[in-house]
Amino acid sequence: MHSTPTFTVTEFKAKCLDILDRLGSGKLDRVEVTKRGKVMAVLTPPPAKASDDLFGCLKDQTMIPDGFDLTAPVTDELPSAAHGLLHR
Repeated sequence: MHSTPTFTVTEFKAKCLDILDRLGSGKLDRVEVTKRGKVMAVLTPPPAKASDDLFGCLKDQTMIPDGFDLTAPVTDELPSAAHGLLHR
């Protein structure tokens, strides 16, 4: 485990891109940002592969039968808006 570096707000402003890169690459686990000696923020990297867990999670979960037309209307009834109604 890495140590937790502490930066003043001024230091953080000057070095924020480098600090964020180090957090993102795993070189840092946690960073504290202080103002007048009081911790104002704690930065940690996002959970590993959080987006990978969501992207494609429903792949192959839906089957569309051959010949099924996804563009065909689902009803013969006119929408409410055609009658001038916005809500039913």
